[in-house]
This record gives sequence, structure tokens and C-alpha cells, in this order.
Amino acid sequence: MKLTTFSDYALRVLMYAGAAGDRLVTIEETARVYRISQAHLMKVVNVLTNAGYLRAVRGRSGGFTLARRPEEINLGAVLRATETDFALVECFTPTNECLISSRCRLPKLLNKALAAFISTFDDYTLADIMLSEQDFALSVPPTAKSDGLSSSTRSD
Repeated sequence: MKLTTFSDYALRVLMYAGAAGDRLVTIEETARVYRISQAHLMKVVNVLTNAGYLRAVRGRSGGFTLARRPEEINLGAVLRATETDFALVECFTPTNECLISSRCRLPKLLNKALAAFISTFDDYTLADIMLSEQDFALSVPPTAKSDGLSSSTRSD
């Protein structure tokens, strides 16, 4: 199974917000840290806010922060809120046209595997995967283009 980019970003947003503590973080800041689209992150933050994982503050000084303690944010529940399609194969879809669906034994196996996959996430909370704010500082791209030389090492 592969998670959608949406769920991947949702987990990353929660990790970043958790590392920031009570500080409001912005979509722009988060997009810069992860080098991903602000437009896509707006949708992710909106879903996480509506699901009660984030608290959003509107306005010029706005941003978002965790709405719950990291220990209270179950990763399995986050996936269920952000994954829209757990149809691993055609026969799990409403448009199933597989000729052997009524007799096939594969769906039982696939359902068991999917349940085990999600169950693994149910065993963890955001607190289990948290990073420190310093961990994210290491990933922030430089704001100015650099030639690798500091002003003190240049010979003009």
C-alpha cells in the first residue's frame, strides 16, 4: 500500500506544528521547510483543522498550531481522516468489473493486509514520531543564493 501525497503531507504538517510547540506556524513557513506547494498545504491544513487536529488562527498574524497534545493524536485516525481511497484493487471499487469477484479469495487476504497496515499506525501517536524544532532548522533552505564562501574568507 502506498499513502497518498495528501496523507504524507498531513503527517509532516502535524510533525512540524508539534515541533513548534505553542508557536503559530504558517503555511508559507511549512511549505518552505518541506519545499512543497503552499496551495496543496492549504488543503491539508484545512482538512486537519476540520478534523480537530489543528487550530487555525486567521489574519495577518495568523497561522496554525496543534489543537491537541501530541499524545492525543493517533496516527491511524489521521490516516483515516486523510486517505480517501483504501481500494487496493479493482474489486474494492464501486465500478468493479472483475469477472471472478463473486468467487475470488483475494479480497479477504487484501482486507486483512490493509487492516494490519492501518492497525500499525493505530499503535502510534504524533508524540512517537516528533522531532525537535532544531531538526527542522537543519532542513530550511538558505534564503540567499550563496557561492559557498563567507565574506570573511573571500579575497577581493
